[in-house]
Amino acid sequence: MTRKGEEMMKKFLKLLLALVLLFMTVWSYSPETAEAASSKFITKGNTTQKVVALTFDDGSDGTNINKILNTLQSNNVKATFFLTGTGLKDHPASIKKITDQGHQIGNHSYTHPYFTKLTASQMKAELDKTEALAKQVTGKSTKPIFRAPFGASNNAVLTGVGNAGYPYTIQWNIDTVDWKGVSKTQIVNKVVNNITPGSIVLMHTGAGASGTPAALPEIIKQLKAKGYKFVTVSELLKIESSSVSGKTYTVKAGDTLYSIARRHNTTVSTLTSLNKLSNPNLLKIGQVLIIAPSVSKTTYTVKSGDTLFSIAAKNNTTVIQLVSLNNIKNPNLISVGQVLKLKPDDKAPANVTYTVKPGDTLYRIAIRHNTSVSKIAAANKITNPNLIRVGQVLKIPK
Repeated sequence: MTRKGEEMMKKFLKLLLALVLLFMTVWSYSPETAEAASSKFITKGNTTQKVVALTFDDGSDGTNINKILNTLQSNNVKATFFLTGTGLKDHPASIKKITDQGHQIGNHSYTHPYFTKLTASQMKAELDKTEALAKQVTGKSTKPIFRAPFGASNNAVLTGVGNAGYPYTIQWNIDTVDWKGVSKTQIVNKVVNNITPGSIVLMHTGAGASGTPAALPEIIKQLKAKGYKFVTVSELLKIESSSVSGKTYTVKAGDTLYSIARRHNTTVSTLTSLNKLSNPNLLKIGQVLIIAPSVSKTTYTVKSGDTLFSIAAKNNTTVIQLVSLNNIKNPNLISVGQVLKLKPDDKAPANVTYTVKPGDTLYRIAIRHNTSVSKIAAANKITNPNLIRVGQVLKIPK
C-alpha cells in the first residue's frame, strides 16, 4: 500500500471510530422505549388474608343482573363484572347500575369468540370496541383487567391482550359452572367447600345461571361466617383500576415519555407527577397515562341524535338527575342546542364560627379568617367593633 493510501486508511479508521463513539454516547443516554409485556395470567390472589373476589361474566341477556346487584347492595359487598359488547348493547341501563353501585368492570370481549383462534389485530379490535362502548355507557374503563371467553388462553393470547392494554388476564380458581343450570345448593357448596384466601369465584348473570340469584345470599352469609371479606379483583391484586378521569394516552411500541409529552404539548415532569411514575424511563406497552387532569363539566349542549339517556351515560349521571336539574316535564322532548345542567349549582359556603379568646380583637380575627371587620360586624350585628367578650361565638362570613 502506498504512503498516500495508508494516510487515507488512517483517516477512514479515525472517522469510523468517531462514528462508533458518537452512536454509543447517544444510545447510552437515550430514554428507554416502552417494551412489550404479556398480560399476566391470574387464577387467584397471592395472599394469606381471608379475602375473596366474586366475579360475574355478563353475556347477551343479563337476565339476573338486577337480582345480583340487589343482593350485593343489601350485603354491602363489592364485586367485579366482566362485560361483553353484546351485553352492553342489549341492556346498557342494567350495566350502568353496576358501576353506579361501585362495582368494578373488566373486558370480556365484544362477541365472545375463542381468542386462541384470533390474530393479535382481531383481539385488539374485540377489546377496543368493548372498551369504547363501556366508556360510552358507564363512563368507566374496563382496563386493566380482561377475562378470556371460555377461559381459553395461551401465550399468543396473553401477548396480544397485553399489547392491547390489558396487563392482567383474570381466570378463577372456583368455577361454579352455574351456566349449566345447576341448583342453588350445588353452587353454594362448590364455593364454600373450596374457598381459600385470595379466591376468585366465577359466576354468570344470564338466564342459564338460574341458581345463582338464590345461591348468592347464602354464599355471602357462609363466607362472612368463615371470616372472609369481599373485594374487587383490583383490590385483590392490589392494583389500581384504570378508570381514570381526564385525557389519557395508551403507551405504544417505541414510545418514550419525552415523545408522548411533545405529542400532547406537555412536559415529562408533568406526566411523571400526574401518573406517580418512580422511573420515567420505564414504560410498558398498554400502560394508560393521564395526560391532563379532568375538568368537570357543569353543562351540556344537546346535539343532533342525542337522547337524555345517551347524555346521562356520556356524562356519568342519570336521566332522573337531568330531569330534576333541568325541570324537564317530558324526558323524550329535548331540542338541539338546548343547554342542560349536569350538576347542581354550587351552594354558597356556610358560615363558620369562632369563639373569642383572651387577647382577641375583631381586626385580628378578621385577618386570621381572611375576611374583614365590617363583614364580621354585620354578620353578628355588632354595633361597636371594639366591644367583644371572651367566650363570645362569632359567625365568620366568607
